[in-house]
Amino acid sequence: MQVGFIGLGTMGASMARNLQQAGHKLIVNDVRRERATPHLAAGALWAETPRAVGELSEVIFTSLPGPPEFEAVALGTNGVIEGMAKGATLFDLTTNSPSLVRRAHQVYTERGHELLDAPVSGGPQGAKSRRLAIWVGGSEDAFERHKPLLDAIGDAARYIGPIGAGSVAKLVHNCAGYAIQTTLAEVFSMGIKAGVDPLALWEAVRSGAQGRSRTFDRLHDRFLINKYDPANFALKLAHKDMRLATELGRELGVPMRIANLAFAELTEALNRGWGDRDSRSPMLLQLERAGLEVKVEPERIEEVLARDPPFASDPRRG
Repeated sequence: MQVGFIGLGTMGASMARNLQQAGHKLIVNDVRRERATPHLAAGALWAETPRAVGELSEVIFTSLPGPPEFEAVALGTNGVIEGMAKGATLFDLTTNSPSLVRRAHQVYTERGHELLDAPVSGGPQGAKSRRLAIWVGGSEDAFERHKPLLDAIGDAARYIGPIGAGSVAKLVHNCAGYAIQTTLAEVFSMGIKAGVDPLALWEAVRSGAQGRSRTFDRLHDRFLINKYDPANFALKLAHKDMRLATELGRELGVPMRIANLAFAELTEALNRGWGDRDSRSPMLLQLERAGLEVKVEPERIEEVLARDPPFASDPRRG
């Protein structure tokens, strides 16, 4: 089977490599050809346009920054759809707008093609190690037929429901995470300003009911040591995800007060010029409002982790 892959950024490059390591022949494309160098060295073929990828592939994967790029690649001039043969399948791995993927799905169906939304969760390390959740919406038959390809990319491919369901699941997951992040910054600034040592406070709440779920383990590598560069997941991408989630809430008439507050935090941080900083950098805004600076020595944190280690990390929870 000839497999196409469009979008060789931080996530896409690793997922494409996973397919190659599983023995699949790839046709690749990216707006920056140099990103394809390692894939071409491993035997992939280069296609000049998304349309050319469609012409040469039975199954195509797209891993793109967001909805505008997906719309251009999937539906635009020289887009994938212009080259696909009838019966060919496109899996979109992008964190995308459910409304857009449903609209694109209708166009693809009318042309005799399959389109499935298949966003992933696990971050850059999960993509490298193949420890990725893949949440798929669309034809269940197409999902089952091509599941070996999905299993080559990640270790937890799951069918969620009709087209758009995968994107909804991803937005629910990411929106919850950023809403919790905003709440943590608020309550910790309150406790610290009340006079509790930041490390002692963190150590205490880790042993409580919520702490035992390991929600607070995410604080030690950014918030407590005051380190937000280099980014693991960039703020500008988190801002896009939260925009999509709150847009979906408005479309469905669902009140999302905390999510919109969290989105406002991300927007304020983005307006500070922090787009390339880590997605947890907006936590600094709450500390600024509280007149605080938190910076615990890494050695002290390691002492706590040695006494009470976190659960074995699972990138799919990220």
